[in-house]
Amino acid sequence: MLVAVLTYVGYGVLTLFGYLRDFLRHWRIEKCHHATEREEQKDFVSLYQDFENFYTRNLYMRIRDNWNRPICSVPGARVDIMERQSHDYNWSFKYTGNIIKGVINMGSYNYLGFARNTGSCQEAAAKILEEYGVGVCSTRQEIGNLDKHEELEELVARFLGVEAAMAYGMGFATNSMNIPALVGKGCLILSDELNHASLVLGARLSGATIRIFKHNNMQSLEKLLKDAIVYGQPRTRRPWKKILILVEGIYSMEGSIVRLPEVIALKKKYKAYLYLDEAHSIGALGPTGRGVVDYFGLDPEDVDVMMGTFTKSFGASGGYIGGKKELIDYLRTHSHSAVYATSLSPPVVEQIITSMKCIMGQDGTSLGKECVQQLAENTRYFRRRLKEMGFIIYGNEDSPVVPLMLYMPAKIGAFGREMLKRNIGVVVVGFPATPIIESRARFCLSAAHTKEILDTALKEIDEVGDLLQLKYSRHRLVPLLDRPFDETTYEETED
Repeated sequence: MLVAVLTYVGYGVLTLFGYLRDFLRHWRIEKCHHATEREEQKDFVSLYQDFENFYTRNLYMRIRDNWNRPICSVPGARVDIMERQSHDYNWSFKYTGNIIKGVINMGSYNYLGFARNTGSCQEAAAKILEEYGVGVCSTRQEIGNLDKHEELEELVARFLGVEAAMAYGMGFATNSMNIPALVGKGCLILSDELNHASLVLGARLSGATIRIFKHNNMQSLEKLLKDAIVYGQPRTRRPWKKILILVEGIYSMEGSIVRLPEVIALKKKYKAYLYLDEAHSIGALGPTGRGVVDYFGLDPEDVDVMMGTFTKSFGASGGYIGGKKELIDYLRTHSHSAVYATSLSPPVVEQIITSMKCIMGQDGTSLGKECVQQLAENTRYFRRRLKEMGFIIYGNEDSPVVPLMLYMPAKIGAFGREMLKRNIGVVVVGFPATPIIESRARFCLSAAHTKEILDTALKEIDEVGDLLQLKYSRHRLVPLLDRPFDETTYEETED
């Protein structure tokens, strides 16, 4: 309670000073750096005067140096960062010409360590680059459908255990452009409150009615399903054409894993459809790395639309949709992302094929299996050590996404800067990506992290935690009061 009160007080002080600085800028006492309306448009309705712009102008700018840091190396276990400085309070940056070498990378989604410039994936991609070049310069429906694209889609379907699959050039567009092809006016979307922005955008673009259920809360989801069946559409009371449930495998800001067995049970009970986004879980969960379906030992046929990305565990780019052959054939002709987007680059396709075959053991080695096991070990070890130190950690024990709670706005920038001083690169997150009082640092574990690297990072995190007084936990696990039905999220308190 005290932490929450102090967090609100911190935002209150920052807001007060923000209004003071806006007053000084208005009277030209302080130099104005942000975008403003031209003088001849002063009688127009302002484009920039909303709360988020106020937040960006007066709060985000003060700690902007923690984001968009340019790296100049492979995003592996360690990275090289270009040093930069600001002389106008982060409104602009200048490069010093120095390179910060060997920064421990705790932020990239390189779950299985395939983002590297050596090894079988790099060699295969380089060979395809020589043969096919970089760009395709056409869509799949025209003359951009390569044999490599067909090979990739067949491999993805086998990997997922579904009838067919289709690959796309962008993970975000895989959600935002395919959901409108599946549902429209007269349909109902039931979306988890913490779904990714791509799912939210896709749902809004579809024109379907959207209702939100509490995060991972099966009681909330079932109530919405019951109401949808009983009452039907507003005013007309006609049955909904389709009911589509949108969930993620691993929620990228919470680190929680979807309660998939219960979601599937509800989906079957109320004759709804299920759309599962496995962007963070594919490759990173399950005994064979096949995602959250593999993690729970479920039948892939129980998930109507299986979506995922190649940008994380496979060290590449793009996304996919898997499911029934009828579904994929429909999307090939109705999805904007399939009809209008340029095809995946051939070297990128080969990177995905090689890494996926490695995970499946089709390369003749056990490297893929070892990477999946190493990631699981690193995840459990890192989470256990952080809890022992007294930090509040969100998420499931097996999730490689590890949010460490900072809460107070001043500690967002301080944590990121102090960690970089100690040669560790981390991602810090605040509003609007999280609730305004739940600022956090988000660590992403990788199979490329050795125990020595993790111990070094943990030692520095422990030191910074003491310096910034971040150890809010008191060593006993109890459910969070504001998440009573989410068993994967917790904090530690004392008896």
